[in-house]
Amino acid sequence: MVEPADPFSKLELELRRGAIVLAALSQLRTEQYGYSLRQALAARGMEIEEGTLYPLLRRLESQALLTSHWRIQDGPPRRYYVLSEDGARLYARLSTSWRALSGVMADLINDGAAQ
Repeated sequence: MVEPADPFSKLELELRRGAIVLAALSQLRTEQYGYSLRQALAARGMEIEEGTLYPLLRRLESQALLTSHWRIQDGPPRRYYVLSEDGARLYARLSTSWRALSGVMADLINDGAAQ
């Protein structure tokens, strides 16, 4: 008999997927290169694999939400990313939406716990 797979991992991944975009945008209000962005997010509890982060950065740049440039400074060349004007506007809108959604979810979860 085959045991059913634990749905937690898959559902947690789905929850994190959208949050990762907002998390990355939040840290790109100031210039960051990929590894420093990964460290900043991890320090705040948002671990992101390289295989997820770098494609995300390229996609956001292709959508004109980020700008980037190469810089050589005390080591190998690094590509630095920062929000574009469009990215900053989108970040503000997504942040507002996230706050509203998280408030609703907190109420829903708290109501469920009280029952």
